[in-house]
Amino acid sequence: MGTLVAMPNPPDELTREIVSLFAAVNRRYTQESEAAAAAHDLTPLQAKALLAIEGPVPTRHIADRLHAEPSNVTAIIDRLESRGLVERSLDQADRRVKRVAATAAGRTVAADLRARMPFAAEPLARLTTQQRESLRELLQLILKA
Repeated sequence: MGTLVAMPNPPDELTREIVSLFAAVNRRYTQESEAAAAAHDLTPLQAKALLAIEGPVPTRHIADRLHAEPSNVTAIIDRLESRGLVERSLDQADRRVKRVAATAAGRTVAADLRARMPFAAEPLARLTTQQRESLRELLQLILKA
């Protein structure tokens, strides 16, 4: 006979409701982002990459925004470049660094993506600064567990 392992208590109703609300926020964000990207025949990651390019930025900046390795962002940038939405250039200060900038067409698509994603662009819009700070502190506390 094996050792008995104590099972944690099942979550209470309030915890289940809060977790369900996290899932609903994530679902709404994802659905809106996917629909906006699909309207331009982009993947959600390609759309997110395009939105991360405010001006000529190093590939690393885009990777950081996507929480990905720069080498993994290359294929995303390749696709955006083949569509004429971005262009690459070498950084004049460090020629090992590649910079990516949105073209005029890319800026137009990015503006349309933002217009199609009001919730995803600003999911906390209805919260005050104090409420946002409280939420941040609570989420940080949860993640420390």
